[in-house]
Amino acid sequence: MYCNYLVQILTARVYDVAKESPLEIAPNLSLRLNNKLLLKREDMQSVFSFKLRGAYNKMANLSPEELALGVIAASAGNHAQGVALAANRLGTRAIIVMPITTPDVKVNAVKARGGEVVLHGDTYDDAYDYARQLATEKGLTFIHPFDDPHVIAGQGTIGMEILRQYQQPIHAIFVAIGGGGLISGIAAYIKELRPDIKIIGVEPVDADAMSQSLKAGYRVRLSHVGLFADGVAVREVGEETFRLCQQYVDEIILVDTDDTCAAIKDVFEDTRSILEPAGALAIAGAKAYIEREQVTNKTLVAVACGANMNFDRLRFVAERAEFGERREAIYAVTIPEKPGSLRKFCECLGKRNLTEFSYRIADEKEAHIFVGIQIQNRADAAKMAAGFENCGFKIIDLTDDELTKLHLRHMVGGRSILAHHELLYRFEFPERPGALMKFVGSMSPNWNISMFHYRNNGADYGRIVVGMQVPPNEMAEWQAFLDTLGYCYWDENKNPAYKLFLG
Repeated sequence: MYCNYLVQILTARVYDVAKESPLEIAPNLSLRLNNKLLLKREDMQSVFSFKLRGAYNKMANLSPEELALGVIAASAGNHAQGVALAANRLGTRAIIVMPITTPDVKVNAVKARGGEVVLHGDTYDDAYDYARQLATEKGLTFIHPFDDPHVIAGQGTIGMEILRQYQQPIHAIFVAIGGGGLISGIAAYIKELRPDIKIIGVEPVDADAMSQSLKAGYRVRLSHVGLFADGVAVREVGEETFRLCQQYVDEIILVDTDDTCAAIKDVFEDTRSILEPAGALAIAGAKAYIEREQVTNKTLVAVACGANMNFDRLRFVAERAEFGERREAIYAVTIPEKPGSLRKFCECLGKRNLTEFSYRIADEKEAHIFVGIQIQNRADAAKMAAGFENCGFKIIDLTDDELTKLHLRHMVGGRSILAHHELLYRFEFPERPGALMKFVGSMSPNWNISMFHYRNNGADYGRIVVGMQVPPNEMAEWQAFLDTLGYCYWDENKNPAYKLFLG
């Protein structure tokens, strides 16, 4: 069926519930990228995402009889909130089927807006199938999250606003893609009026249904999808959205989890707002495009499309953002197991900032150190690795190793039969370059470090735990070292966890 999207978007009923979101420059990120990057702040809608536009426009176009029966939707969260809000405003019942993996913040938000939540399945597609079944059984109207002309037109009002808010040249607009409703609406409007503006979709590497479909020439159904960016975790894009993307979208860029986490951090530093992973995809894509194309002094727009972040994910995001920014490298370094080796390692490190350091004595001849180091870029990481090798240390670059980043970095340690006369202490010191070197340089060369763990958490104070092999007849010297070091310390030798797992 033919649909004139330009007319549909211009007449869409969205502003009963949505507001015209700001189009704001990201000053720090723009300066760093040497381009003007504008953020379309859909995270500032009342439901913290763009989804209420399409949901309300669809429901506002239902007949009174359809509204009286009620509506049902399947959603990973943001569409659900839009439907619940629209139903509340239009005075009808809304049942929302959500995957059991949906963050609590989104489930609770739907309930708070009057929606009846049903949790079913591990993915959006599982929830979708069940919602369709319930719609038939209960006589409810199904509100599709993306593959519906009214929904697409509602999302397309974002494109209308962008052109009204910024009337100077725009090089490209970056839009996250799940099922394709958002980018289809924006592209349909922009390309009709400003075909010179590139429309670039952004997908996670592990949820790239639209990218694969456009390459294949038909809709590809993924066997599985990654759940980190749950707002775009869709196995198959819509028929209508696929048609529109074939017609209007210039290209699709794929980004990984680390890139997305770095984009979340970038937006936070510019706006003090925290986007959800799907909401930050467009920013990650814009950064990747700029790096690939080496464009400068252009104006680019990224749609910050959602901020329904599960608080529990923030620790993971902060951990992985450094990798996405290419600001941290991880190495396994092998040094001789003898006093003075760590000092030589620190001298080779120079004035570079350590981000992590883990070690447990395990061999009489060699020590294997897990170390994270702040870098400027990946070329800097290779240069540093070469420097360690020139110092005589064997090194393995683990920066891109997923097992290491997810698990091994937290598992370095254990018991050791070589840890004779071991003392365990925690230290706290002002977080500044050289602090660790001061600690190592103050120790007697007769003492051997048998365990060490440090992680830079971005706080004003660094915290380390150290296992030190001090001969019993040198305890007075050890105490003098503690007293003159000038750092706060805690004796952990009687800690029951130490005795269970490390002692």
